[in-house]
This record gives sequence, C-alpha cells and structure tokens, in this order.
Amino acid sequence: MYKSCFKRLIDVALSFIGIIVLAIPMLIVAVIIKIDSPGPVFFKQKRVGLHKKHFNILKFRSMPTTVPKDMPTHQFKAEDMLSNWQKFIRKTSIDELPQLFNIFGGSMTIIGPRPALWNQEDLIAQRDKYGANDVKPGLTGLAQISGRDELEIEVKARLDGEYVKKMSLWFDIKMFFGSIFYVLKRDGVVEGGTGAVHNAKEEVEAK
Repeated sequence: MYKSCFKRLIDVALSFIGIIVLAIPMLIVAVIIKIDSPGPVFFKQKRVGLHKKHFNILKFRSMPTTVPKDMPTHQFKAEDMLSNWQKFIRKTSIDELPQLFNIFGGSMTIIGPRPALWNQEDLIAQRDKYGANDVKPGLTGLAQISGRDELEIEVKARLDGEYVKKMSLWFDIKMFFGSIFYVLKRDGVVEGGTGAVHNAKEEVEAK
C-alpha cells in the first residue's frame, strides 16, 4: 500500500510545501543564474521514468550552454568550464530544486533511484537486474547517500535494487534525513569521474 497511494500522498504534500517555502529562494537562484552566464535559467533533459517511460526532468542550468545536453555527468571532463557559481549549485544540489515540480506532477518521487539519462544504456540494463526500473525515480535515494558520482555503475544499480527491496515509510525517512546530512557534507560530486569508491561493492555485498 505504501508503494502506491500513501507514498504518492506524501510526495504531493511535501513537494507542494517545498514549492511554497522555496519560491523566493528559487527566484533568487534564477536571477543569479541569468546574471552569471548567458543562456536559459532552467534545463530540461530526457530521463528514464517508471517502467522505462521517458519524461523531461527540470533543473536549474548549472553548465555552459556549449556542453552537450545529453552528456552523463561522469563524462563531463572540463570542470574548468564551470563558473564558481555553477560549481557551487552542483556541489550543494541547488540545481535539483526545480524537480519539486516533477514530483508534484507525478513523474518523480521524493525518495527513489535517481532517473537515468535516456542514453545511459549500461545503467538502465543494470537496474533491470534489480527491478529498479519498476519504481518511480526520485530526487534522492540510497545511492546518493552512499557515494553519488563516485560509485561505479554496477554498484549504483545494486544500491537502487537494495532500496526497492527495503522501500517503506521508515526507510524513506532515513533516506530523507541521510540526504540532508550528505548534502551538508558536500561529498560525492566528482565532475568527470565515476567509480572512485572502489570498496563500495564490498559494502553492498556485506548488507
């Protein structure tokens, strides 16, 4: 029951509150983005949703417009292309805030596997092994508090599968507060790299 109606009710309530409370801060962020670099304030990108159906994720633009739109984060090599502001909003995950509208609209949930890019076939295939493509993608999840960009693709998928098996209200609460702590630490964001945490496989297998 939690996996459907109750979880959706929580998503609607919390995303609505978040949109109201963060409306002015998001407006300020939008103004700074417009001043900081040429280009649009928001960034839309095709991602993989529930049952591998595609949807457009909404983010604050945190890269120059010259970067290919569908490039996975771990393939981004030129960190020196980013302004200090762009590095800051990526490191603090401020660029993810517009996804509250995705959650309110029903294409995402608050806690769940991060939505893969439509062309990340390796990650999508790995998630199929663990049933992680059969739940809604989330704003944050188990992989995000376990290493984020530093994790290898296989380990990310395995952690996503671990979340699917343990999904419950209590587990979502733990993921929610764990994500806040992780963002405050500002760990796990590695531009141009993935799989730097080599002992992550052992940690997952030990669970």
